[in-house]
Formats: sequence, structure tokens, C-alpha cells
Amino acid sequence: MELSLQDLSLLVGGSLDSPADGGRIIRSVAGISEAGEGDLTFLGSSRYLSALRCSGASAALVPMDFQEAVGPVVIRVDNPSQAFSLVVQRFAPAPVKWAPGVHPTAVIGGGVILGEGVSIQPYVVVEDGAKIGDRTVVGAHSYVGHGARIGADCRLAARVTIGEHCVVGDRAIFHSGVVLGSDGFGFEFSGGRHLKIPQTGIVQVDDDVEIGANSTVDRARFGRTWIGAGTKIDNLVQVAHNVVMGKHCIIVSQTGIAGSARLGNYVTMAGQSATAGHVVLGDQVVVAARGGVTKNIPAKEQVWGVPAIPIREAKEQIASVRRLPKLEERVRALEKRIGRDSAAG
Repeated sequence: MELSLQDLSLLVGGSLDSPADGGRIIRSVAGISEAGEGDLTFLGSSRYLSALRCSGASAALVPMDFQEAVGPVVIRVDNPSQAFSLVVQRFAPAPVKWAPGVHPTAVIGGGVILGEGVSIQPYVVVEDGAKIGDRTVVGAHSYVGHGARIGADCRLAARVTIGEHCVVGDRAIFHSGVVLGSDGFGFEFSGGRHLKIPQTGIVQVDDDVEIGANSTVDRARFGRTWIGAGTKIDNLVQVAHNVVMGKHCIIVSQTGIAGSARLGNYVTMAGQSATAGHVVLGDQVVVAARGGVTKNIPAKEQVWGVPAIPIREAKEQIASVRRLPKLEERVRALEKRIGRDSAAG
């Protein structure tokens, strides 16, 4: 695969500083540090400017207002990261196309409804009464439970489990190991033992949701656990029973969201963060990495720490703690001085 810089500039809607460079050829894409002759890279953040100055790339996608002198030929675009993604797709191998139909090893229950162009891969089990929308792909060894409904143009990778009666919208993507509709973790302690509380609700996942590998979303004790449209969930995330998550949230790896917590729209939870049960996070709340939310957070607040507090306050506390050794030295010096003064008096 080869593209001239002129064609590449047209592809991303960018502009070359020098039209004379339009005939140069790009053969591949690479990160700033790894790029060499014939490679295109991009500047996604000013933090990487020094790396771009040293880069061996032939060309780089940069912001429109970029003014620095660098080695690679620059192509100015509105959003270098998005433009680079377009180019990556052009140089990548052709996407896998799944042939429609049901593999002979798959087991399809009674009353199942399969839309047009559905692809059911080897060793899939689809239980009675399930419905799968047009052009959806169900990967090998996946399981679709009784009465579950999956929308159109969804992609289930290998070994995905959709529990009974769960509902999935259109264009959802589930990576390997995702489990929707496992029982919520509910028990009552009685008579010296833990008695299971029936979990009779469902999981509802709306349109354009993506859930990463080995993440789990528990079914509700009653009603539904609900993931709003456009939300993106990373690998290794646990969403507990009766959680309600708004639209276009970002939930990063190893996050845990406890039962009946409610997240507004556009909430971000960074890696290894968590909530207590029944808390409410308003729209556009950001929980920084390893933050532990124990109480309600108002809209647009940024929090950090355990328990999570406004991020500015958390940073001030950390700075204060780091000053403690010097403060201790000063206190000891004062104690010695006061001791000497008392002895002299």
C-alpha cells in the first residue's frame, strides 16, 4: 500500500505547507518514536513535540496552528488523532467479513428469530425465543439466553454470554469474555448463613455501546441494570445489579460500580476507580484514577482520592502531606530551642 502526500492530504482534509512535497510516498504508519523513512505519524499532544523533532518519519499530521520547525513534512488538519485513524484504516488489512448463515455446529433453540444476514459462528448456542437483528455476528462459543433480544449490526466476539431476557440495542460491540446478565451479588444473612436473594431483573444495553474483554454487567434484582447509548466500557470492569448508567460515559479498566449506583450522562471513571452502592454521579462528573466515591457527586465535578473529594482539594492534601517531614524538623528545632530557653531561665 502506498499513498502520495498529496493524496493523503486529500484523504484527511488537510493542507501541505509546500505543494512540492505532494509527490513524496508514504508506505506505512507508526508512532512518533518508532517511525522511519516512508512512515506517517501524528502529533496528538504538545507533550510529544520533542519526540517529533527527533522523529525519523517522512511526514506528520499536526494541528492547524502548528508553528514549530520539525524534520517530517507536516500536514495540517483539524484533529490529528482522528485524521491519523483514517489513514490507519487505509493501510490496515481489509476487515474480516463474516459470511451470513448458521454454522453446522451451532445449536439454535425453538422460536428463535434471526434477521437478514445474521452470522452464527461455530459452537454458538441460541436458546428458545431469542431474537437477533439483521447483520449481527455472534462469535464462536458464544451463548444467547432464553428470550434475549439483540439488535441489528451488533458484533459479539468469541465466548460472549448474553443472559436470558437481556436486551441489547443496535450496533453494540462486545469483546471476548463479556457477560451480560449474571446474577447480581445479593444475599441475606439469616440463621448463620448467607441466603441467596433472587435476581429477577434484566440487563438493558442501548445503541452504540461497546464493552471490553472480560467485563461483566449483573442483572437487576428487579427491574433493569441499564447502560445508556454510546457508553464505552473498557476491559475488566464490573457493573453491579440495578446500576443505571447514562449516555456516552467512559468507564476505564478495573473500575467497579456497586449496586444501584446512578451515573449521569458523559461521566468518566478512570482506571481502578469505584463507587459505593446507591450513590449518584451527576452529568459530566470525572472520577480520577483509583478514586473511591462514597457519596453523591454534583454535575461537572472532578474528584479524586479515597474517599473521593474535589480534585483541587485532594492535590492540596497530598502537597501538605509531602511537607510534613520538613514541618517535623522545624517542630523538633523549636522544641530544642524552647527547652534551652527554659533551662536558661
